[in-house]
Amino acid sequence: MERKWYLVDATDKVLGRLATQVSILLRGKNRPDFSLHEDKGNFVVVINAEKVKLTGKKWENKIYYRHSGYIGGLKEIKAKDLLLKHPERLIIYAVSGMLPKNKLRAKFLKRLKVYKGPEHPHKAQKPEKIEL
Repeated sequence: MERKWYLVDATDKVLGRLATQVSILLRGKNRPDFSLHEDKGNFVVVINAEKVKLTGKKWENKIYYRHSGYIGGLKEIKAKDLLLKHPERLIIYAVSGMLPKNKLRAKFLKRLKVYKGPEHPHKAQKPEKIEL
């Protein structure tokens, strides 16, 4: 089975709609031989992660949580602050939430490459630019 490489530009795309299309490509649901229990997905390169959009008041109200494992170790960050510090993580978190919650999720996420700006190191793979 040959995996394809896709290039997605996140400029002015709504985060949730972009994440659904990326998760479909990662899982391989666009292939005619798709099967739930097999990993037939593709590689997806997302560029311009810093230019993604959120609708409504989500920049202020959406909060991402993580826990250090220690007592009182709950950390939180708003979406607008996460965009300033690590814009790649916004897309990774959104796509991760749309993938199945099983052992295949980690394999799918390894094939997701997200970059802050328009440059990426995967030109040798000749990714096919896809408009979502």
